[in-house]
Amino acid sequence: MRDVLIRQARPDDEEALRRIDRETWSPLHAVSPPPAPDTPFFRDHSGPEAHLVAELDGRVVGYLRLGHPTGLASNRHVRAVHGLAVDDAARGHGIGRALVRGAVEEARRLGARRLTLRVLGPNTTARGLYESEGFVVEGVQPEEFLLDGTYVDDILMGRSLL
Repeated sequence: MRDVLIRQARPDDEEALRRIDRETWSPLHAVSPPPAPDTPFFRDHSGPEAHLVAELDGRVVGYLRLGHPTGLASNRHVRAVHGLAVDDAARGHGIGRALVRGAVEEARRLGARRLTLRVLGPNTTARGLYESEGFVVEGVQPEEFLLDGTYVDDILMGRSLL
């Protein structure tokens, strides 16, 4: 396996991340419509500081968006994965796993006690990855989304960072 570098995103990663976001969009994992070609990747509420990127052979091949589940002070001790994508051509090199592990480390560094995420029921590959990294199902919202003509469950997962 080649070495994967996980690092904080930088403003100059915008184009590479926008490309990955467009090319990896699928109703298997996205509840919103596909991003338009001119949609900015970084936004006011999720700039480079909210993203870890994966590099393989010096090329940005994936990202993980890390934030808070809500804006409430009462759960500032929790961090949430708000997105994860890996370039199709780079799959099979442990990039998703490296990003999840990087998120665990970053959440701990930021003082979080828990890390949570949401994943769609049919996305069994992602669910398997998260389970193998210590996440457990904490709740299921049955048929929460209608995607591509099919009702799908929203799976809530989390893990302790202590």
